[in-house]
Amino acid sequence: GGGGGSGRGSANGGSGGSGIVVLRAPAASGAGLTVTGCTNTVAATPCGAYVATFNASGNVGIVDSGAVPLVDLDYLVVAGGGGGAQNGAGGGAGGYRTSFPSGTVLKAIGDGNTYTVTVGGGGAGGPTGAGEPGTVGGNGSNSVFLSITSTGGGAGYQSGGCGSASTYTGGSGGGGNPDTSGGTGGAGNTPPVSPSQGNSGGNGATSPSGYRRYGGGGGASTSGGAASSTSGGVGGTGLSNSITGSSISYSGGGGGGSVQIPSGTPGAGSPCGTGGGSVPAPSGAAVSGTVNRGGGGGGGSGDFSFNGSGGAGGSGIVIIKSPTGAPMSVSPGTNTVSCGVA
Repeated sequence: GGGGGSGRGSANGGSGGSGIVVLRAPAASGAGLTVTGCTNTVAATPCGAYVATFNASGNVGIVDSGAVPLVDLDYLVVAGGGGGAQNGAGGGAGGYRTSFPSGTVLKAIGDGNTYTVTVGGGGAGGPTGAGEPGTVGGNGSNSVFLSITSTGGGAGYQSGGCGSASTYTGGSGGGGNPDTSGGTGGAGNTPPVSPSQGNSGGNGATSPSGYRRYGGGGGASTSGGAASSTSGGVGGTGLSNSITGSSISYSGGGGGGSVQIPSGTPGAGSPCGTGGGSVPAPSGAAVSGTVNRGGGGGGGSGDFSFNGSGGAGGSGIVIIKSPTGAPMSVSPGTNTVSCGVA
């Protein structure tokens, strides 16, 4: 404010100071500001990198600085996990493919171009029922960004039946049933890519009395655990990735169920926590894979008079990282852009 005038004579009061307007556009939004008038300025505090996270399918726009029209993009593309079977095996994890921290990056043309991002859903779990055959779960759906496709996880084998072999294969394969194919779990890394996007499901087994124990679904790091004569197999281990700046686990396999006569034990979910475990009767309803982590659903357990439902596979996720000077925009609003570390 201005100073007050003198109490004597005719001295004038001081003038008030002029105002100011400051506008801020979040760096991660990709919005730029321009000003007119040589006394007005724009100061930039860019992100070290930009991280776009897609929990659902959408579009990503890329704006480069103009100096380099081809922008290097790191990526993590995780597909939906496979569903666990009713009174059966665990679902396989969704395929896991990444360039971070040391793989080959993708190159995309900036200059405001927009690209489609597809996030795969998890496969349904086999519903509750009774008798045989049990109901198989569903395959997970693929996630896609540019030239990278991660394949949905394979469904877990069901009791007393066998569907098409392709039902049980995927990014990681579903766990096996001892009555089919010698108990072998579904194949992982199908179709094959390098580095591998996943692993096979674990084999099924039988108790001394002939009761079934089902294999765990495969994970991104390890194959699903094989069932023993007393318990279902453990879900395969997933992998951790820190493309967002925090270490997060993805693509663990679902635990295998068990026919609980006389006392079979259900299998646990993946050690990394993204694949669902199986649950003892009388509930028997298995745990679903973690949403947006690509985990496989656990296999249901039961005693044939009641067959517990399989857990659903967890949906996938796509994460894209661009360098400073190449901000991104995303749609729809459920997807986000944040500042990351270069």
